[in-house]
Amino acid sequence: MSFHLPLPVVATALRPFYRLGLNARLPYTVQRAILDLGAPLQQVPAGAVVRPTSLAGRPAERITVGATERRTAVLYLHGGAYTIGSLATHRSLAAHLARESGSVVYTLDYRLAPEHPFPAGLEDAVAAYLELNTEHGYETEQLAIVGDSAGGGLTVATARRLIDRHGVTPAALALIAPWVDPGRRDTSRDRDLVVNTAWSFDAAEKYLGNGDAHDPGYAPLHGNLAGLPPTLIHVGVDEVLYPQIVEFVDKLNESNVDVTLTEYARLWHVAHLQASLVREAADAVAELGAFLGSQMSVEPHPRHVG
Repeated sequence: MSFHLPLPVVATALRPFYRLGLNARLPYTVQRAILDLGAPLQQVPAGAVVRPTSLAGRPAERITVGATERRTAVLYLHGGAYTIGSLATHRSLAAHLARESGSVVYTLDYRLAPEHPFPAGLEDAVAAYLELNTEHGYETEQLAIVGDSAGGGLTVATARRLIDRHGVTPAALALIAPWVDPGRRDTSRDRDLVVNTAWSFDAAEKYLGNGDAHDPGYAPLHGNLAGLPPTLIHVGVDEVLYPQIVEFVDKLNESNVDVTLTEYARLWHVAHLQASLVREAADAVAELGAFLGSQMSVEPHPRHVG
């Protein structure tokens, strides 16, 4: 039986943790270490099997709950402003998503800035999806992409590149508070419970490097959205990113993308990470899982040869 803490208690405990860890004055190596230190507090569900693996030459984890062989799969791209976050920080969330979707979830340790600026992470994510598609036996209708925050923006950019350069369309996208315009500076607030703009603006510059802030690979809000697969988006109404996400949803609708937006009045930025601690966060992951399950075909379409 799951035991959950009251939402206000967890929110109160998280605020100083994120203020310490997401601090632009700290080296990114220290920020990463702080987040990894807190990761074990977020538990994986009973029956989770976490296997180290690799995708496109990068470290990855293959996560299942229950049956270890599944006909559908999810590529999960973690958040952390393209500068922090790891397999450890998102292991619990990915495992809960594996349980709720009935799929294998692959988490990817894509390259991070400032050591590896744009487009390194995008190249890793595209290559990982293609490897799952061509070498692991998952047809595109069996293979979705999910990401949170920066990983959400990376999910959109990855889907766009897969469609445009490889003729491959993922089965679905699920985005948790996606950072779709890292170059934006006209925010209505300078912090929420998790994110502060001093930190996120610095990370955005480190990720951009010598790139163009309007490149859709960096800021998919500025790109063509037509042809993207069915998309579910979660966001808290009090988040720093809320205005750009609403704009993004409007643009998806204008582009005739099948998009669903779920807004949360009480949950903070990527509260889904605390699915093992907070009932409301677990329910949010359950909605993601149900959506993915409804969009992915268990039986693949026959390949056409010739």
